[in-house]
Amino acid sequence: MTISEKSAYLKGLMDGLKLDTESNEGKMIAAIVDLLGDVTKRVADIEDTTIAISDELDEIEEDLDAIEDYIMDEDDDDWEYDEDDEDDDDFDEDEDPEEGFDFGDEDSTIYEVECACGNIIDFDEATLEQGSIVCPNCGETLEFSTEDEDKDE
Repeated sequence: MTISEKSAYLKGLMDGLKLDTESNEGKMIAAIVDLLGDVTKRVADIEDTTIAISDELDEIEEDLDAIEDYIMDEDDDDWEYDEDDEDDDDFDEDEDPEEGFDFGDEDSTIYEVECACGNIIDFDEATLEQGSIVCPNCGETLEFSTEDEDKDE
């Protein structure tokens, strides 16, 4: 039995008992039954609203999943799995993970190189075109070429 049915049952029970609503006890019981009816209507409205919000959230979640799948499919083409990344204990918990990255320019590609001293250096297209970068940690010059190595063989 739902809450609405229980409220209607109590109202019918009160009417069936033919309580004297002019007496103090009858007035109180009639007021309680009316209050229960109002609360029942309010709860039913809240349940309906909750169901509507839940349905909308489910639709939003499906849309976000579709967007995530789309984005992850694009990123999968650029990402390569490296087993050495799992064992990398060089992460400093005090470091800000977003430090050094400019997320405002999404068209630029950020490259990463590891120096012999273990320092990982991030750089952009302009630095790549220069052909070298100096490690800020040890001062060693790291040189790189944009030419395809397979052409040399």
